[in-house]
Amino acid sequence: MRENKQISLRGAKYHHKIYIYKKTTQIMKFKKYVFRRYCGEYPKLFRKEKRKLIKALGNNVVIEHVGSTAIPGLGGKGIIDIAIKTPKSKASRYKDILKKLGYKTSLKHPEDNRRIFLQRKIRYSGKERRVHVHLTLKKKFWDTFIIFRDKLNKNPELIKEYENLKRKAVKIARGDGQAYRDYKSKFLKKHSK
Repeated sequence: MRENKQISLRGAKYHHKIYIYKKTTQIMKFKKYVFRRYCGEYPKLFRKEKRKLIKALGNNVVIEHVGSTAIPGLGGKGIIDIAIKTPKSKASRYKDILKKLGYKTSLKHPEDNRRIFLQRKIRYSGKERRVHVHLTLKKKFWDTFIIFRDKLNKNPELIKEYENLKRKAVKIARGDGQAYRDYKSKFLKKHSK
């Protein structure tokens, strides 16, 4: 914002342009269905969140970084996806602990016999980020996360193919999460075996 002010110094009048900048402390809002280039900070964000989760859930918990941010060079939505191997006997306890850490369940991703989905927003370097936690209740579902991540990490051509698919999915979905997931589903199924 710019203002013109007249300043008087020892009886003389001067015209000066004074520039006033409002300092904002507002966080940049995170738009979920936007394609972002890969950021080298993703592994650091994961490790930071993993330390919090281990502290809350215990040292014996198995936690893995999954999804696009776990694959160096792969662009995507920029969401840190975390899979936690969860025995059914501990699912309710883990869910309660995560809620105390600020995670919330989502009506768009209701619980089922494979997983419990929770999410939260965090601040990192002045930006809002999303973290998704998948409490995986079935070994087969856990394996799909790990197989997919590991397969892509070993194959740069597959990374390019998936990145192009994700770019198209963002354009086609126009903010509709289900449409975004549906567009990618065939590729995910094919490469999670």
